[in-house]
Amino acid sequence: MSKQYDRAYFDKWYRREGIGGRQRLARKVAMAVAVAEYHLERPIRSVLDIGCGEGAWRAPLLKLRPNCSYLGFDSSEYAIGRYGRRRNLHPARFADFAELRPCAPVDLLVCSDVLHYLPAREIARGLPGLAELCAGVAFLECFAREDETLGDDVGYIARPARWYRRHFAEAGFQQAGSHCWLSPTLAEQAAALELAPCS
Repeated sequence: MSKQYDRAYFDKWYRREGIGGRQRLARKVAMAVAVAEYHLERPIRSVLDIGCGEGAWRAPLLKLRPNCSYLGFDSSEYAIGRYGRRRNLHPARFADFAELRPCAPVDLLVCSDVLHYLPAREIARGLPGLAELCAGVAFLECFAREDETLGDDVGYIARPARWYRRHFAEAGFQQAGSHCWLSPTLAEQAAALELAPCS
């Protein structure tokens, strides 16, 4: 039986279990926005959230930047059916971004807590599209074999951190720290010590 991202799943992991709660999410969003705005040297205007679930990033983002456009995509029929219209969420799988170009390149691209559940083939298909859709900073939060993880371990794939670094770099992203990666265009303007060393 395949994993179901239904109401019971979101109730368990995003409400009862909490996975860090609202304050932790607000800090994460604020950090990603600050990194993007630091490198862009202006307020962000657009956000694309891939694997957005119920669109949890939307409210804290709009609290910080009320005029920012937010667009989310997820494979959960439940999340899209329940929140799609109100939160601007649409159906898509990660691999769909091999061809899917739903908007102009954005200031902040978010893919949070998604990649470590995806098969390598799906990541390889979709990741180049993410690089094309990002004109600023990508927040690519994922966890690796070296990490102690707490939370949903069903379908979790414990790859080494170097695997993600290599694939992100091959797509053109440059690591800026704390799950933040500069887009190929923005990376060209970064100072040497703003970038994490390649490994």
